[in-house]
Amino acid sequence: MNAQGPYAAVDIIGIKRDGGRLSADHIAWTVAAYTRGDIAEEQMAALNMAILLNGMDRAEISQWTAAMVASGETLDFSGLRNSAGAPMPTTDKHSTGGVGDKITLPLAPLVAVFGAAVPQLSGRGLGHTGGTLDKLEAIPGWRADVTHEAMLRQLGEVGAVVCAAGGNLAPADKKLYALRDVTGTVESIPLIASSIMSKKIAEGTGALVLDVKVGSGAFMKTVERARELAQTMVALGQDAGVNTVALLTDMSTPLGLTAGNAIEVEESVEVLAGGGPPDVVELTVTLAQEMLDAAGIRGADPAAALRDGRAMDVWRRMIAAQGGDPDAPLPVARESDVIYAPADGVLVGLDAMAVGVAAWRLGAGRARKEDIVQAGAGVRMHAKPGALVRAGEPLMTLLSDTPEKFAGAREVLADAVTIAPEGSRPANQLIIERIA
Repeated sequence: MNAQGPYAAVDIIGIKRDGGRLSADHIAWTVAAYTRGDIAEEQMAALNMAILLNGMDRAEISQWTAAMVASGETLDFSGLRNSAGAPMPTTDKHSTGGVGDKITLPLAPLVAVFGAAVPQLSGRGLGHTGGTLDKLEAIPGWRADVTHEAMLRQLGEVGAVVCAAGGNLAPADKKLYALRDVTGTVESIPLIASSIMSKKIAEGTGALVLDVKVGSGAFMKTVERARELAQTMVALGQDAGVNTVALLTDMSTPLGLTAGNAIEVEESVEVLAGGGPPDVVELTVTLAQEMLDAAGIRGADPAAALRDGRAMDVWRRMIAAQGGDPDAPLPVARESDVIYAPADGVLVGLDAMAVGVAAWRLGAGRARKEDIVQAGAGVRMHAKPGALVRAGEPLMTLLSDTPEKFAGAREVLADAVTIAPEGSRPANQLIIERIA
């Protein structure tokens, strides 16, 4: 079906195919017409491929993102007040996805301690990366779906909400994402950046911190590609009036000692109780400081708020406000299988992608959006890179309700571990670079 209107889709495809730049009017018309169904899927697929091959300049990406925002509704938190009637700045975090990335869970209540509002609209997992909503849904009674009115009320009373995004935020992105997935155009940085940022800008937050993952368990495998994506997204945020910064962080090794759903909630609660794995604590505190700085809140000490229980208090109120019982026992997998260290030495490598795929195979993730996840499934790690290990000691415990899944998880983990002679040191650093 050919598009109706001032332009022909084939002409716009031709401009980008030949390395030209699209005008703001071209872009606004194209995105709106595609969202309405006036541009055929095969035409938009051709345009996506032309964008992947020939790129877009900053103005084009900014206009493409604005057109996707304009395809649906936008949220407005500018009038938000706390229970004392004082205005609340909004600040948000987005991670590009990784293995064991449970940071949103302790982070949202931690930032809310200092008077910021954290409207964290999150998603479910697909493939090897876990979804924040899947993790929280392991808590008995907790609901992901929150009305806009309830969200505003919870932000004013509690300071933080983690929930599913409404279906009418950037609907053009939902349609484009599905098309990119089946046409080999997911890797295009202009399309990745506009996809992420259109939803974040539509959410209406005043400040945004991006956690762009780098390494085997991340979408971006190299620092160079991750830096380009981060710079593009920061520019998009600034162009839209959102105070945006980005951190490049390592995802060659899983975050923390758990990859799953209920077990990641358990680890997050340990962090909120003042403990937890050092890498999860470091990244949570660093991102909290960035979010507070971006929101204009000075003098905050996020590390102290983890130690003294203030963040835990907000967590409990946040979970209860969405129907969850913060004291309820979390689901536990029915079966377990232990992987032992093959040799003595220093653990210098634990491949994040392999652990993520193993957790997925055990039932913690989904291959299709309609798949059901097992709340208790996943991988519990007993050592991280840098640890001294002995042959025969437990390295990982696999968890699943369906023990026939253990063989597939073991298969993918067969080459995931690297043990070097004593005295060796792993090379990775958690926080690689800051981009603003």
